[in-house]
Amino acid sequence: MDEFVVYVLASNRTDRLYKGYTSNLIERMKSHNALGSGWTKRYRPWTVVYIEFYTTKGAAMAREKYLRDIDAALPAD
Repeated sequence: MDEFVVYVLASNRTDRLYKGYTSNLIERMKSHNALGSGWTKRYRPWTVVYIEFYTTKGAAMAREKYLRDIDAALPAD
């Protein structure tokens, strides 16, 4: 059975947070911290600060979208 993880990362250098989902958190963290991709590359290194587990990709995607939508709805500092 596949397992999906929704995660929140915190940049060790700034106050930035990143929300995502994956089926392999260890490999995804290696990717974020070693290679970086676009936005995450600018703020590495990253630390996992929150995780949730889901049994379906669809549920994980919906939760990630919800977390991002909440963040987007908050007033800017």
